[in-house]
Order: sequence, then structure tokens, then C-alpha cells
Amino acid sequence: MESAILPALLGFVFAATITPGPNNIMVMASGANFGFRRSIPHLLGVSTGAVAIVLLVGIGLMAVFEAAPFLETALRIVSAAYLLWLAWKIANAVPPEARATDTKPLTFLQAAAFQWVNPKVWATGLSAIALFAPDRSLPSVLAVGVAFAVIGLAANATWTWMGTVLRLWLTVGRRLRIFNITMAILLVASLYPVFFR
Repeated sequence: MESAILPALLGFVFAATITPGPNNIMVMASGANFGFRRSIPHLLGVSTGAVAIVLLVGIGLMAVFEAAPFLETALRIVSAAYLLWLAWKIANAVPPEARATDTKPLTFLQAAAFQWVNPKVWATGLSAIALFAPDRSLPSVLAVGVAFAVIGLAANATWTWMGTVLRLWLTVGRRLRIFNITMAILLVASLYPVFFR
């Protein structure tokens, strides 16, 4: 990858990972509900899963979607259904004092697996490879993957931290319930660019 392209790649990845999307909304809700430390496996799972998808898109999955466009449509439908279910779970999360002791944030593996049905990761991964690694050479694909690993982790950590900042405020009255419902609505709204681009 040419060094002149690197600033554009970094800007693209920053914009793609810092703007609200399913991962950001979920890690913010995790930070608010469980704190930063307990959300670290979730953060690492998001980063690992997203980078794996970007790399797989770069080394071959993009060609599959180009050859069979209906697969991308099917992926969008499955992703939307799963995100709607997650939104329902977030909206109906119980307050900390009512939680069973076994309630936990997403694990590393759950967060990594979620990336396979996260439409924003697929859309940004496909776009990043098309724009910054069109030759799909290993060095170019790896450069895109590293950019997503570093910047994506920092962006998600920022959203998790914002959730922890809200945590104390959310312990008063019905604020956590309102926050969780708002996060669920934003999660559903994050589907809009995927279906109407």
C-alpha cells in the first residue's frame, strides 16, 4: 500500500468505527451496565471478530459476494433479525439491583461471533477492501486489517468509557431503563444505512 493512501485509510476506518453502530451502542450499554473492566472481553471480541471479517473479505469472501449477490441480501436479512432481537434484549434489561447474580456482559467469543451478523462490519469491511486494497494483495489487506484492529479497538473503548461515565447517573430512578430503551432504539436505527444506502 502506498504511503499516500495511508492517511485516507486511517480516516476512513476512524469514521467507520467511531460513528454510532451496533458495536458502539452495545459496548456503551455494557460499560453503563457492567463497568469498563468487565466489558474488556466484549471489547476484545469485537476487535478480533471485525478484523477477522475484514481479512477474510480481503482474501476471498469479496469475490463470493460479487459472484452471488443474493448472499449479501441474505446476510442483511439475517443480520437485521438478530439486531432486532438484541435491541429487544437491551430494552428489557433489568436494573442492577434486580439482576440475577449470573447476569454478565458479552464474552469474548460471543462478541467475536456477533461480528458475523453485524451489518456495519460487513459494509465497512467490503468498502475498505474495495477502496484501499483493490488488488487484494496480502500487504494491502493486512494494512486494512491492522487499521481496523488499532483504531476500532480505540473507538469501541471510547464508547465503553462513555457508558461508564454515565453509570453513576444511571443509578438514579428510571434513568437506566430509559437509557437501555434509547440504546435499543439507536441499535435498530443503525440498520437504516445498511438497507438504504
